[in-house]
Amino acid sequence: MRASSYVIYVDLPDSGQDMLLVHGYTGTYDRVSRRVASFIRSLEAGRPPKPLYGVWSPEPAVEGGFQPPSEETVQILRRRGYLTDLTVEQEETFLKKIALKIHERYSSLPSYMFMPTYNCNLRCAYCFQDHMRTDPKFQHLLRTMSFEVVDRIFQGIGQIEAEIHGMKQTEVQIMRSIGFFGGEPLLAASRPVVEYIIDKTLRLGEAGFWAVSNATELEAYEDLLGPEKIAKVQVTIDGPPAEHDKRRIYPDGSGSFEKIARNVTMALDRGASISLRMNVDRNNIDQLPELAEVVLKNGWNRYPHFGAYAAPIRATRENIGKSTTMNAYELKQAMTEMSKLYPLVSRVGKPLDDIKDRARSIFHESDNIFPDLRGSFCSSHTGLYIFDAFGDIYACWERTGEPDVRIGNISEDGKLNLNSPILNLWRSRTVASNPVCGKCRYALHCGGGCAILAEGATGKFNMNYCDGFASNFRSSVAQAYIDHISGVELEVKERPLCEQ
Repeated sequence: MRASSYVIYVDLPDSGQDMLLVHGYTGTYDRVSRRVASFIRSLEAGRPPKPLYGVWSPEPAVEGGFQPPSEETVQILRRRGYLTDLTVEQEETFLKKIALKIHERYSSLPSYMFMPTYNCNLRCAYCFQDHMRTDPKFQHLLRTMSFEVVDRIFQGIGQIEAEIHGMKQTEVQIMRSIGFFGGEPLLAASRPVVEYIIDKTLRLGEAGFWAVSNATELEAYEDLLGPEKIAKVQVTIDGPPAEHDKRRIYPDGSGSFEKIARNVTMALDRGASISLRMNVDRNNIDQLPELAEVVLKNGWNRYPHFGAYAAPIRATRENIGKSTTMNAYELKQAMTEMSKLYPLVSRVGKPLDDIKDRARSIFHESDNIFPDLRGSFCSSHTGLYIFDAFGDIYACWERTGEPDVRIGNISEDGKLNLNSPILNLWRSRTVASNPVCGKCRYALHCGGGCAILAEGATGKFNMNYCDGFASNFRSSVAQAYIDHISGVELEVKERPLCEQ
């Protein structure tokens, strides 16, 4: 008998005597004394493995001597999974089987993203696509999708659903998810083709539409905004007017805040959900309180379908210094401290806030044997298909426009052509494909982290990107547990549509 390799030990802010145990793949949880927690940890097979990238946050200390609990308690710990007779290798194999089963479940239905153009009317310094607009070598990418290409794509969608996902159109009715991304997908010049895509989709059946937009020309889509068509829009405002207008600028250097703010109000009035994102680094984090005041001044907080959140800027371009950026956990901690001085900041969602909401599922009775667990990090590894203006298909928006990493294309005669090695590379990335994740007690809650950030940090696609997840998970679970036993209802918030 030994301690399971996947027990997570959580300090509770309301008690120095007890800890919360959460099992990493069964979802069981129990509040126990530190004496019991010490007993379990004394039976661990060895120290948790160090990840190949970054450093896992240290597990909370369990100090002092202890007496073994009663035999009855030991048997309960066995039944709950905290103690096991499996070897380390057998338990890791079991976890990987669970991960693959979850991954298979989330891979059954496809989702789609259309990129009407790679062009954009802004020149944001941190944009990972900025070279497409500033380097003449990429000028050929700036075309707008034609109706003919849309028709080809819809022929390809039928083949994707039938051949890859085994869906028979005569038997299965699905709610298709259609996103618009760019470049800037909602440029006024793209309005005809966006409307054409919406109409063709609705002729196939029910669909939900969303977009990631800078909102500078959103007025051109006013009649398409709302629950029936483009229901959700993610918009970026990088601080109050003066700060934003230094960062999200037009080619002539002028700012964009006033127009974006006006269009956010218009979209909310039309009934569209707005997820307002602020990209944060160490140079503008102090502007968060003022941004929260801007939200109040504009009255956006009064709309039930409005939410605001902050996200860390990543050092993915040479002109973004690593010293100016922070990871998700660092940003969350900084915002938590800032909220003590400026309570308005608590209205802005922190990175990884969804972990707390997902943790609440641990504490609710459910017939779901996998309580909101993740076999992989995002839809790029399950069933996302991104179509650009050339009929090329990609799995991840951060790798669009690079033909050598496309997962396929749709030829002029409407035939779906897959690049099977690249497609399989994306779709097979799970916590089971990563030798570090398979041993990690947080694996099925984290999903392995972003593949692109992992590749940038390690040069390897199938490595992990932890991003402070362990510390954030424990603190989020502790707060979720306190809310649960206090009877605090789970707050439903607008979630980011896209992490980039």
